[in-house]
Amino acid sequence: MNVFLSPSLRRLGAACALLGAIVAAHASDNATVAAATSIQQLTTAIDSQVAQTRYNSSSWGIAVVSLDTGRTLYAHDADHLLQPASTAKLYTAALVLDTLGTDYRIPTQLLVTRPIEHGQLDGPLILHGMGDPTLGTPDTNSDWADQLATQLAANGVHEVHGDLIADDSYFSGPPAGSGWEARDLQSWFAVPSSALSVQENVVDLTVTPSSQPGGSVSLMFDPPGALPHVVNTMTTGAQHTRSDINLYRAPGDGTLYAFGNMPARAEPQTFRLAIADPAWFAGTLLRSALARHGIRIEGQVRVQHWPEQNHIGLDKATVVAQVLSPPVMDVLSRGLKRSQNLYLQNLLQIAGVKAQANAEQSGDPSEGFLSSEAWAIRAMHQLLDRIGIAPDAAQIEEGAGLSREDLATPNAMVQLLSYLSNQPYSAQLRNALPSAGVDGTLEFRMRDSAAADNVQAKTGSMTYVHCLAGYVTTASGERLAFALMVNNYVRQGDDPSASRDLDAIAEMLAAFQGHT
Repeated sequence: MNVFLSPSLRRLGAACALLGAIVAAHASDNATVAAATSIQQLTTAIDSQVAQTRYNSSSWGIAVVSLDTGRTLYAHDADHLLQPASTAKLYTAALVLDTLGTDYRIPTQLLVTRPIEHGQLDGPLILHGMGDPTLGTPDTNSDWADQLATQLAANGVHEVHGDLIADDSYFSGPPAGSGWEARDLQSWFAVPSSALSVQENVVDLTVTPSSQPGGSVSLMFDPPGALPHVVNTMTTGAQHTRSDINLYRAPGDGTLYAFGNMPARAEPQTFRLAIADPAWFAGTLLRSALARHGIRIEGQVRVQHWPEQNHIGLDKATVVAQVLSPPVMDVLSRGLKRSQNLYLQNLLQIAGVKAQANAEQSGDPSEGFLSSEAWAIRAMHQLLDRIGIAPDAAQIEEGAGLSREDLATPNAMVQLLSYLSNQPYSAQLRNALPSAGVDGTLEFRMRDSAAADNVQAKTGSMTYVHCLAGYVTTASGERLAFALMVNNYVRQGDDPSASRDLDAIAEMLAAFQGHT
């Protein structure tokens, strides 16, 4: 399948709701929400939102339950399976916290398989990733490579007679989540999930035309070197003509093709693209850091990917340096606030590696190969069974909510939220969700309403899919869990975004003055 990125074709929304938050920035500015004082009034008000004619061809599913009494305040097709988009991240969060806990910190290690003698390593130096999605991000080990180099230098190493191997084989399975669409895979919201991720596996590309027609078009990458294989045939056209920028990288291929034209003197345009091989790029960053610290690598940077056979002796390797991620709850918070797909997909696979180890230690291995993702989904099914969520009420197959094969009922979503609200980490998790009018993907939504700094919920947005699931406290002090889901909504002309009605319903719940 051809994958083109152009100003008219970029799919920036997908399951990452960040753009949706901007689109819906003023969604409820003009909405007037009358405070209901009885469940009957609340039901009538929500029914009026769902029954709008623009939703005649759409599918709504809603469930609202009191966490204080367990009673249902409102339900509409609450047992119908719908696509949850990024609200599926709540399922991932539940599994990760159940499997890893809140305080686990993800290592990134330097390993050696031979002794260090007289400042020399006669063998490979291995950069071993274990899934940290925050590596190299601001305020989180942004200097990770220098940290590792400093530790290695402190061990007296100044020369490596061997290759620098960037190893991301800790995860088994493809780098794309199950059900992710091929045309999304070069975009910033569907970057490869790698056990050795760096700078969120994203590169910014700025495209700048020449000042005169006929000249070349320059491509500038930030960070430099993140996409080393580029074929650029773009040209500069006459001033004031139409831009035709096309960026194409085949799934699984590392070569980016840039073709088309830009008018002379046009403003530069910036695109956010997926790094094709994060492990390789991490290796090049580390090699530069080692050189800065006086450590010479005699060999080349090479990578070790699944399903390549392990010929480097990882099982007998020694750790000579390591950096740690923030605690898992902090990583989850960053992922949930921003609806950051890489964070949740990596965390899912880390949980899968742990689930595989637990199964093998307890004498319950699989009968055949399972990817790290598949191990995680198996463990998720076991968790949902313990919660009491039936398989026909929730089918999640990856960690981010990017797959259109993810399905869940509103009732299952609310049941999950109820379970999470009774866990020791419940307050931490609630604070990890976007807060209406305050931060994350809800920063610009529901401001100046009873929902502001009250609704804490996960957004979910893909083409034709809009969801909101989380918690709210009513005006009368009752704590609620809710799931609002609409699928197959095709926006026409000047019709408002479906997010406006999701927000209006959340505001009704926040302003509700009655009791169950």
